[in-house]
Amino acid sequence: MSENTQVLLRRRPVGEPVEADFEVVHTPIPTPGPGEVLVRAHYLSLDPYMRGRMSDAKSYAKSVELGEGMEGATVGEVVASHDPRFAPGDLVAGGKGWQRFCAMPGDALRKVDTSIAPLSAYTGLLGMPGLTAWVGLQDIGQPKPGETVMVSAATGAVGQVVGQIAKARGARVVGIAGGQAKCDFAVKELGFDACLDHRGDLGAQLDAACPDGVDVYWENVGGAVQAAVFPRFRDFGRMVMCGMIAQYNTAPGADTSGAAAGPNLGAVVRKRLRIQGFIVFDSGWQRYAQFLAEMDGLIRAGRMRWKEDVVDGLENAPRAFIGMLRGENFGKLVVKV
Repeated sequence: MSENTQVLLRRRPVGEPVEADFEVVHTPIPTPGPGEVLVRAHYLSLDPYMRGRMSDAKSYAKSVELGEGMEGATVGEVVASHDPRFAPGDLVAGGKGWQRFCAMPGDALRKVDTSIAPLSAYTGLLGMPGLTAWVGLQDIGQPKPGETVMVSAATGAVGQVVGQIAKARGARVVGIAGGQAKCDFAVKELGFDACLDHRGDLGAQLDAACPDGVDVYWENVGGAVQAAVFPRFRDFGRMVMCGMIAQYNTAPGADTSGAAAGPNLGAVVRKRLRIQGFIVFDSGWQRYAQFLAEMDGLIRAGRMRWKEDVVDGLENAPRAFIGMLRGENFGKLVVKV
């Protein structure tokens, strides 16, 4: 192949992104410099955090500039290398961008072991989403045997790993997902104790599934789901603030009053709750070897399952990304480049 394919950010979305906010272009394949490696992407990870990178609002990471390639993590194959640690044919994680080829410093890449899981799993289960689940539970959630752990977006890239790690540590796990098919998957395939459909009467379902309340709530969604879960915290409960996807497409100046704005936080003092946000990039990658060792053990013991929603073709990434923000994906969303 003699050219690269990239997806650029053409304009900043107002509210929900549309396909016209993106542009697919063909450019020359980059040439790796000293210490760099040319990687051909096989899979691109699509994740909710990317919506924030499309905005010019100040955040924990730099926004994508207009006309630049979209931010995203890839896994793929080394094509050429100016780093003695890598050779053509090596499978690696750490590629960058919505593009077929990228030139990366060798220090940014790591070889992957496909005897543990297929290459695509390193975009999700064994990539940033899986590491996010592990770090958030280790540092904030800290589930104890017998406690009840609630997970929103239970069948998504992060949620499905959170629930299974919590189960492995002896907790009772209840998921929240959109639709019966996702709820059935969470229980029958992922091993959750129960899963609630947020499209129904969530409050009544929560009371039935968690009559004694919730000890740990893993927050991926926010909005009305968070408002329903919050009053059901037990004393000394912990809320792991990982994402607020219900609010990512909120346009500037939009009315966020009512349930969509979240719960009244007065109970934080009365119940001695811990609410903490985190970014996996702060310290997570330094502990990747420990994370991988635990996940390897769970996979080999048959205690870790995962589901991927694979979209074929880089040119279809914008449409898939928009659908993900609407909750249309089922499992970790991956583009087969």
